[in-house]
Amino acid sequence: MTATLFGEVFVDHARAVLAELRQAGRHLEELVDGHAGTVTIGTFLAGASVLLPRAVARVKAAAPDLTVVIRHGGPEALYEALLAGDVDLVVGTLEPANNDRLRQHHLYYEPARVVARRRHPAHRRPGLTLADLIGELWSLPPADNPQRRHLEEHLLRRGLPTPANRIESGSFLAVRAIALETDTLVVMPQLVAETEPELTALPVDLGIVESVGVTLPAGRQLTPTMLLMTRKLDEVAAEIRAASTGYAQPT
Repeated sequence: MTATLFGEVFVDHARAVLAELRQAGRHLEELVDGHAGTVTIGTFLAGASVLLPRAVARVKAAAPDLTVVIRHGGPEALYEALLAGDVDLVVGTLEPANNDRLRQHHLYYEPARVVARRRHPAHRRPGLTLADLIGELWSLPPADNPQRRHLEEHLLRRGLPTPANRIESGSFLAVRAIALETDTLVVMPQLVAETEPELTALPVDLGIVESVGVTLPAGRQLTPTMLLMTRKLDEVAAEIRAASTGYAQPT
């Protein structure tokens, strides 16, 4: 058992050293080449539909030779890739940091909504409550997704179970297609829901407001391209806070 623990610590340390060496090499290359190079961004649903595309567009306008790679995945897998140096930063919902090797930068708060296609029967039900919807078909994020955990915690506080009639998917494209083709309820960040003209939010309060931001490796110096990316994310987030309601500090 001692040898195994020692081995795990050694492997973690070796990965961190390799990530730092890789980052140092990239930093030197970018200092020579300007904004040429590659920046790899990990993301999950929150931030992926509005914040990240707008920021990437501005980065490309400022640095046409920079290659931007976007990787989708679950938070835990992306954080592991971040620490290994395979991903430069992660954009999405911020969870309370339980790893001192990560640091988080808050950008804005975003409510979650229950949405369905326009002709879903629930839109025509007066006095609709969350309890009325538990027996409907839902599409939920996987169990390791922060939004899923927040939803289950909120339901538990109200004495409600997790919907038994459900589909679980981490693919936004699959979830969107299912919601458009069937009477399925979907939990989405408000910004995502607002960009979908065929999907409409139901008048029920989920009580879920999530912090959206950037997760970075603690103590790792940012390369010029990473600094450019984080600046553009800050710019777009400021515009989101200024233009929309519900994105400031929740009361």
